[in-house]
Amino acid sequence: MVNTPQLSDDLGPVAVIDGSPPLWELTATINAVCDEVEERQERSVVVLQLAHVPRREWPDADSIQEVNRWERAVRRFERLSAVTIAVARGTCGGPALDVLLAADWRIGTPDLVLMLPVNDGHFWPGMAAYRLVQQLGLARARQIVLWGTDIPLDRATDLGLIDQVSKDAVEGVREASVLAGRISDREFSIRRQLLLEAGSAEYEAALGVHLAACDRELRRLRDEALRPAAENAS
Repeated sequence: MVNTPQLSDDLGPVAVIDGSPPLWELTATINAVCDEVEERQERSVVVLQLAHVPRREWPDADSIQEVNRWERAVRRFERLSAVTIAVARGTCGGPALDVLLAADWRIGTPDLVLMLPVNDGHFWPGMAAYRLVQQLGLARARQIVLWGTDIPLDRATDLGLIDQVSKDAVEGVREASVLAGRISDREFSIRRQLLLEAGSAEYEAALGVHLAACDRELRRLRDEALRPAAENAS
């Protein structure tokens, strides 16, 4: 993991993801971030800087086992209890695109272009394609994925793939971290998971999960209301 002090205000880990290290090293970076978040007792905000990826081909892997470990690490990152913020600069493709699509809040600099990985004319059939369908719907994702279409910043913003545009990435992260630090906890991750599953779950199956989350929230609010009286009694 590469710490970047100017972006860190002690809210949580900071790391850099780009296309230069081998896949196993990128996987280790994501897992190290997840380890650090899971070991922290207080609320955390994760900041990943997604550096310029100059080449379109992805991944540089020797086996499907390496790819599987990477996809599992990104999924682990996607389900952290912490709020995750991605800052993307330049051309964002390969591993940077995978992580961007898994982040909660996405900041892009004015030079940002999202680039789908293509090998020998064919798009890489990884989970970035899956997340594009989940987040954009089949029709829009088909235009991007099947034809390997790059996405400039203005279109990425219109599509909702980028939440904030900032010339000053440091200031953009600070602004996002102020809000994220207040909501980053287990309750946030439950609500995120409900959204992630909503696109594919049948209504009746989703109803049970949502009712369970509502019941959890009612019990939490009830416990919070009773806490002052319990503290005074003690």
